[in-house]
Amino acid sequence: MNKLAIAPGVFLWREWFSPPQQKQLLDELMAKLEEAPLYRPVMPNTAKPFSVEESNFGALGWVSDKSGYRYQPTHPQTGKPWPAIPAALLEVWAEINSPPPPQCCLVNLYRADAKMGPHQDRDERDVSAAVIGVSLGDEGLFRIGGTARSGKTVSVALASGDVIAFGGPARLAYHGIDRIRPGSSRLVPGGGRLSLTLRRVVWGAPGDAPKKRPSAGGPRANALE
Repeated sequence: MNKLAIAPGVFLWREWFSPPQQKQLLDELMAKLEEAPLYRPVMPNTAKPFSVEESNFGALGWVSDKSGYRYQPTHPQTGKPWPAIPAALLEVWAEINSPPPPQCCLVNLYRADAKMGPHQDRDERDVSAAVIGVSLGDEGLFRIGGTARSGKTVSVALASGDVIAFGGPARLAYHGIDRIRPGSSRLVPGGGRLSLTLRRVVWGAPGDAPKKRPSAGGPRANALE
């Protein structure tokens, strides 16, 4: 499997998951989303709805509402704990990052007109591990820059089965999804793109309090070098 260097600290693996593996992973995801349904979060203060639908797997889930961004152990609508992260995704993490495993898998569903503006993943106390993204379904145009919002950016198309990781100098880089290419895949029911983002959140014991912010171990241990 070839590793492509996109920028310092940013690497891409094309079709990490083969088409049969994508279908198998999707089936598992859809079953878990029955337990933790997709919902549309809103922006802090303004309560403007996101263009994506979201859910989470793992010990902690990232949520956004009028009061701010935060991680919490339960679904904001059902009140139930998030389902476990699929084993196939934990294997990806172990190939790229050193232990311990991720605590959150953020699930974003992009339909035809959805996008994600430039942002930093900075609600986490633990930024030692790379953020890992797995793409399923329609192609998405991923853009990443530096730690300044106004800095130079590069963009790359992420296809179904691709894995991207950014850590080290790129861990706090601004990044987003400019658009998706509707109809480029038939994998996701109803069309669209599922983005699965794996993160570490806190250090130490599982009971360490999550952070709230208002308005790289296995065979690929050097994957981000």
